[in-house]
Amino acid sequence: MTQVLSDSVVQMRSLLGAVADLSWAAPAGDVEWSCRDTAVHVADDLFSYASQVIAQPQDNYLPIDVVVDQNATNCQVLEAIGMCGRMLEQAVENALPEVQGWHPYGVSDGPGFAAMGAVEVLVHTYDIARGLGLEWRPPGTLCAPLLGRLFPHAPEGNPTAVFLYCCGRVPLGERPRLEEWAWDSSVPAAR
Repeated sequence: MTQVLSDSVVQMRSLLGAVADLSWAAPAGDVEWSCRDTAVHVADDLFSYASQVIAQPQDNYLPIDVVVDQNATNCQVLEAIGMCGRMLEQAVENALPEVQGWHPYGVSDGPGFAAMGAVEVLVHTYDIARGLGLEWRPPGTLCAPLLGRLFPHAPEGNPTAVFLYCCGRVPLGERPRLEEWAWDSSVPAAR
């Protein structure tokens, strides 16, 4: 799952790096944050997930957040995302198989946290792209393994369309857009 995470971060940095000179003050799609705040949120999620894998708390998140300097450029925010993504990859790659940490949607293992990180990267890249007027959808090759790991009850269909549906971004065929959604981050054997 770390390769899916790595490839997701590469997708984000490539797409958004090309428009880093634009203002990211616009709302990110339908989320309440600006494109910039959404990008900072992604860095914080990746850092937090790495922290959960390393520290293995069983009942809460660690009381630590990523803070990005308000004067940082958009390119620097993308660099922070790259660093936090790599930190999560290394945390997962160096964790013993039995390592688990808390998440509100189920205590998870390293691959689960890598999958959650990849979902955050891809879904928020989609949001930011929409906010900046870009046409972009996450590749199905990255969405399919995430659906298998975190959305075990996802409907059948095109992995990209199903992923965006499961993340509450789009309707799927006759199914209306989800108003509320969550993944199942519990370790698969525990499901």
